[in-house]
Amino acid sequence: MSEELYAGVDVGSRSIELVLYAGGEAIEGRRLPTTFEPLGQCRRLLDGWRPRRIVATGYGRGLIEALAGELGLGAEVECITEIKAHALGASWRFPEARTVLDIGGQDTKAIALLPGGKVGRFEMNDRCAAGTGKFLEYTAGVFQIPVEEFGEYALQGDEAPVINSMCTVFAETEATSLMAQGVRPHNIALGLHQAIVRRTVNMLGRVGLAYPLVFAGGVARNPCVRELLGRNLGATPGEALLTPPDPDMNGALGAALWAAREG
Repeated sequence: MSEELYAGVDVGSRSIELVLYAGGEAIEGRRLPTTFEPLGQCRRLLDGWRPRRIVATGYGRGLIEALAGELGLGAEVECITEIKAHALGASWRFPEARTVLDIGGQDTKAIALLPGGKVGRFEMNDRCAAGTGKFLEYTAGVFQIPVEEFGEYALQGDEAPVINSMCTVFAETEATSLMAQGVRPHNIALGLHQAIVRRTVNMLGRVGLAYPLVFAGGVARNPCVRELLGRNLGATPGEALLTPPDPDMNGALGAALWAAREG
């Protein structure tokens, strides 16, 4: 199998994903937190596998070259941009897709797709954590709620106050002020989610939103963001708004597809 096995690794700021691809299928997907030892985490993900070619993407993609040297694969390693990887992954899962939205731990990407998973236009917010998974994690902490439960908590709100700031510190100040005014906590949480979606919709508009739209990245697991996004875009979930079953693996999938294509 080693001659037919290809690996895509997405080394992100919050987590690292691995997708193994062989025989025209994604046969394995693994995920670990990045921690302060990303190279060691990559080694654990690849333990027991000897792919013919590795393609890496994400913030720490350069680390894979060192790891591949350990595996004797130094000549079979390539790095590609996150934009290219996410476009390929989304297009492979949903060939009819016209736009990709990826909200990860530290950045947001909006991509207009051309046929074959090629990139038309894109916009990327990577200068701060505003509107990303880190923003949700931080604000969930204000409510003393695990970030995995924050979306369901927010969906219990029925009237979202306007949150003007997307800076995590200032957003916390606004949330605290609203609590002091007696605003229902579920509504404040809903307002924080709405602020993310409002910012995201603006990004999509700038790249030229066309349907179907693929929503990927770890934040795509948040049910409140999914619902508000569909509502704000006027999209019907399951038709114009598509979410992969494992949305945080999309970048690694795209990298694996590139490995197989170039291999």
